[in-house]
Amino acid sequence: MRPFRYEHVADSGQAVKVAATATGARYLAGGTTLIDLMKLDVMRPTTLIDINALARDHSEIRLDGGQLRLGALARMSDVADSPVVRREFPLIAQSLDLAASPQIRNMASLGGNVLQRTRCTYFRDTSWAACNKRNPGSGCAAMQGENRRLAVLGVSDRCIASYPGDFAVALAALGAAVDLEGPAGRRAIPFEDLHRTPGETPDIETTLKDGELITGFSVPAASWTRRSLYLKIRDRQSYEFALASAAVALDLSGGTVREIRIGLGGVAAKPWRAHDAEAALTGKPITEATAQAAAEIAFTKASAPGELKFKPDLGRRTLVRALLQARAMEV
Repeated sequence: MRPFRYEHVADSGQAVKVAATATGARYLAGGTTLIDLMKLDVMRPTTLIDINALARDHSEIRLDGGQLRLGALARMSDVADSPVVRREFPLIAQSLDLAASPQIRNMASLGGNVLQRTRCTYFRDTSWAACNKRNPGSGCAAMQGENRRLAVLGVSDRCIASYPGDFAVALAALGAAVDLEGPAGRRAIPFEDLHRTPGETPDIETTLKDGELITGFSVPAASWTRRSLYLKIRDRQSYEFALASAAVALDLSGGTVREIRIGLGGVAAKPWRAHDAEAALTGKPITEATAQAAAEIAFTKASAPGELKFKPDLGRRTLVRALLQARAMEV
């Protein structure tokens, strides 16, 4: 790990001020991703800004006026264990429960969790020179290498790294918004707009502006949030990242889909909202046939080089299973 300067701040205004004046600064909360990547020499911040004191103002978990408000400094385990989240937003609780070990869930903040970086071996191992995400313009060793864990949706010829998280997939599916504070003031954007696909610049992963800090999330409390679930398929049942996952929220009327939200994880370059699949199911019953048709639509643009050839089919099967399970839920 390289030398760095450590700054402890008392509030978000001070945090943003320090970030604006310190080149190469990073915010530090739980540190469960950042510290790992610093040890691997993948990330080399010159200043760490400890924002844990902001939990005083930004760790809320409350249902307020038709919105679930989640502070960015709330810990994953606290949100997953919240009675209101488990009852009204089971998809969110499940995505957090399945995300990591209990020790990590106790440490990790929501804001840091959604910004975790890919687990692509070629990104995390600096002995591989060819990684456009870590070393822009160097190439992508994963294209011809071991890549079964990587992405088939939203990729480019510069990068096929997958987004590894679970909670962010739930937020994308539920149409959440993210609250930001930066040198230019405060703003809110759709969560779906926070992450970028790689395109020609895989090293630019989000739409955050310099020095911007995530302060919280707002999730609409709608008719579909109670009938919701997160299905995660992985190589083993504990502490493993998804090969494919599906976040489904469903509102049925007489067996017919009135509203539906679908997110896909483990298969995409960013938390993925399957809008076309949602449109294909709206106004129809959820049957095995309609679910399979929607899943085919969700993966129409999948690109699967090398070891990834199995993944579109796994993704389709995961989505079909999640849809049928959501239909069968008692709410």
